[in-house]
Amino acid sequence: MSDPILLRDDADGIATLILNSPGSLNALSDAMLAALKDAFTRLADDKDIRVVILKGAGKAFCAGHDLKEMQAGRAAPDKGRAYFADLFARCAKVMQMIPALPQPVIAEAHGIATAAGCQLVASCDMAVAAEGTRFGVNGVNIGLFCSTPMVALSRNVPRKVAFEMLTTGQFIDAARAAEVGLVNKVVPSQTLSAETRVLAEIVAAKLTAAVKIGKRAFYDQIEMTRAEAYDHAAAVMVENMLWRDTEEGISAFIEKRKPDWA
Repeated sequence: MSDPILLRDDADGIATLILNSPGSLNALSDAMLAALKDAFTRLADDKDIRVVILKGAGKAFCAGHDLKEMQAGRAAPDKGRAYFADLFARCAKVMQMIPALPQPVIAEAHGIATAAGCQLVASCDMAVAAEGTRFGVNGVNIGLFCSTPMVALSRNVPRKVAFEMLTTGQFIDAARAAEVGLVNKVVPSQTLSAETRVLAEIVAAKLTAAVKIGKRAFYDQIEMTRAEAYDHAAAVMVENMLWRDTEEGISAFIEKRKPDWA
């Protein structure tokens, strides 16, 4: 039997999901999208997991959609219209599940992250990249504008940077990705997993409920006007302030001791 296309390893409140199709550079095939949807659905209800790391097996993070599958889908009587509509709808749903998860999700990127693979990095809450990693939305090079990856990308990087990447099809390197905000930091390839783990452990050590309510508020307010965002954020902070564990955290800070969170 072949290995599962998506692996999961849990340790100390951190779940690591590994795209496990190195032969296809971890392409987002129908099977991979289904596996990710299932994994995210399970994680959404997992009270033991506080942070999620998403990484790829082999020499790349993710090369985007499986072009061979897409070509096969084109053979349908309607020239693939129904297949493509379903494919991009399924992919969009998976991407939107990431910010909707209660746990922060950290992309651990190496090699390449192209097209929908770059979209996957942009959809994660944070990202750590190995030196030498390349990021691109390269569909325009084969006559396919990366319209759906554009959604996540344009919400991560400045508008002109996103447009340049989309229209030239050129890669940016890891240093440039950090400079424009696509990734949080760049580290040597030999320490990538360790550095990503350190970031995950820092977040996992915080009060889980506070991170959860904060992540939801973060994405909610982004879609609002400034005034609406302040009203919403203030209401969230009121709720947060009334928690027993928040009261304990403040007392512990004042008293210079570690909080005794329930």
